[in-house]
Amino acid sequence: MTETKKTATKAVKTTKKAAPAKAAAKKVVAEVKLSNATYATGKRKDSVARVYLTAGKGNIIVNGTPVNEYFRRPVLQMIIAQPFGVTKRDGAYDVQAFVMGGGLSGQAGAVKHGISKALEKAEPELRKALKTAGFLTRDSRVVERKHFGHHKARRSTQFSKR
Repeated sequence: MTETKKTATKAVKTTKKAAPAKAAAKKVVAEVKLSNATYATGKRKDSVARVYLTAGKGNIIVNGTPVNEYFRRPVLQMIIAQPFGVTKRDGAYDVQAFVMGGGLSGQAGAVKHGISKALEKAEPELRKALKTAGFLTRDSRVVERKHFGHHKARRSTQFSKR
């Protein structure tokens, strides 16, 4: 009886040790895929996007989901595709983006900014086209803070004569 208990505990120990090794292997595979990628950071409002650009077929993945599922509005999908349209590189690169912060509109702008910067790093001759379109400059407009004595940033209390 003691032998079966020992073997059972050994089996449990080996399965526990094997599980972290599989998780570590998955992380290594993800890093290997992105190791030869061009990296850039895009920002818009409160959103920050980390963009990895690799030669491929034009697949865009945002936070692990395809772009048409993450950004359901066609306007946001169009915003993300603009850098490829201006540079005539539709379907030439695969994009893997990780976005956090802000809302969907700000996140789409951040991904667009990141894609533009990564395209410029990958092919420096595209800089002129991207710069004239205004995709390399960060849109620095952010929400103004609320001020003391006001309802919102600028909205004041209602005036009462009497």
